[in-house]
Amino acid sequence: MNEDSLPKRVVDRMYGQDWFSQWLGIERLEVSEGRCVLRLTIRKEMLNGFGIAHGGITYSLADSALAFASNSHGRMSVSVETSISHTESLKEGDVITAVAEEMQLSNKIGVYYVTVTNQRSEKVALFKGTVYRTSKEWFPGAGQ
Repeated sequence: MNEDSLPKRVVDRMYGQDWFSQWLGIERLEVSEGRCVLRLTIRKEMLNGFGIAHGGITYSLADSALAFASNSHGRMSVSVETSISHTESLKEGDVITAVAEEMQLSNKIGVYYVTVTNQRSEKVALFKGTVYRTSKEWFPGAGQ
């Protein structure tokens, strides 16, 4: 990651006040315009009554990847529709990685696909998110 890049500065600012992503233990691996890669390890307190990861954990990781990727252009963006398909269960100790990629971007709308894989590179969830791009900038006047 380019330490001075606009996407990195935006995600640093967002993550710094994103207490939930911090609590989840999300690691930021990569951020660039329209793309974000995040990782987390499934902990005991993330398990449901079946002894597998609660679906909200995978959803939350994918949702954070969507947020960071969609804001990486420097304009504040908020999700308006998301969906997820869980394709494999997860256990304590599993390490999952979410890769958010921009599929379409216009002045007002962005569409992103997020693929979540485990430590064996198996797809465990597929997520789609649509965002509304506001006119507000993260760093006004920064020459975006």
